[in-house]
Amino acid sequence: MKLRFTAVAVAAIVVGGGMAVLAEAEEPRAVGGFDFAAGEVVADGLELPWGLDFLPDGSALVTQRDTAEILRLTPGQPGEVVATVSDVVPGGEGGLLGLAVSPYYESDQLVYLYFTAATDNRVGTVTLADPTPQPIITGIPKANIHNGGRVEFGSDGKLYVTTGDAADGDHSQDPDSLGGKILRLEPDGSIPDDNPDPQSPVYTLGHRNVQGLAWTESGDAYASELGQNTFDEVNRIEPGANYGWPVVEGPGGDPDYTDPIVTWPTSQASPSGAAIHGDTMFVAALRGARLWLVPLSGGEPESVLQGDHGRLRTVDVGPDGWLWITTSNGTDDMVVRYPPE
Repeated sequence: MKLRFTAVAVAAIVVGGGMAVLAEAEEPRAVGGFDFAAGEVVADGLELPWGLDFLPDGSALVTQRDTAEILRLTPGQPGEVVATVSDVVPGGEGGLLGLAVSPYYESDQLVYLYFTAATDNRVGTVTLADPTPQPIITGIPKANIHNGGRVEFGSDGKLYVTTGDAADGDHSQDPDSLGGKILRLEPDGSIPDDNPDPQSPVYTLGHRNVQGLAWTESGDAYASELGQNTFDEVNRIEPGANYGWPVVEGPGGDPDYTDPIVTWPTSQASPSGAAIHGDTMFVAALRGARLWLVPLSGGEPESVLQGDHGRLRTVDVGPDGWLWITTSNGTDDMVVRYPPE
């Protein structure tokens, strides 16, 4: 694999012919607290980057789905492969997916990973010195598609895991299945006493394929979810709530199921990663090839970067105050960041 790192300002990047070509944006945008006309390429020449989080020193760790590698990236400095994770069996949408740095990294050196193994999806911990995963939860259904894959520490200090239905909607409504759920765990993998069912890691159910999860400063959780043929969703996440899949796709109006707060046609979104800054939720769109801005205080969503970078997988606000984005085009992928206004 060849990594290329630059620190040039970029208004738009058109990916084609295996090359990243810099171009000027037609309409410079400063919206949602970030200047989308003043982006910077942190790294290109990547292969399907998926998970993203930050070490205490401000450098970024990024997973690559199919190579099972963890990269360490620092703007303006050469990047490096710091670990190749064992036990990962990539295939279809599976592989090395989400990544979360331990809140106690300076003492425990742990990195949490969501990955596809030989028989299941699972979450485990590694250190950069020893990238052999130590599982904390196993048995999440796997398939060629709909593997979920995001791991995030919530504002309550618990570990949240988003799973897919593994192409079988029956998983989503089965409380005994880990598929089609958002799971909530203690950092060691045990079940929190205040889960909806204190004997189960299931926090919410009725999901198709959740790949984005983020919290407001006040602790409210929101998730982005890929729909089937009609509606992609953003949902406000409430403990024990059922979000309806496969009975309902999008708003159903059934009191047994929680309706989304925002929907899009699947051609405009296929939402993956999510981040919240202030009262704006940023949602990275795959098929829609844009970044959605969802005002959580009300109002219509708007989008930026439409077609500029192709498919977008992950978005996060870094400790540097910049908005970081990874692409997911399969060839010459990149990490780009945008400065605060």
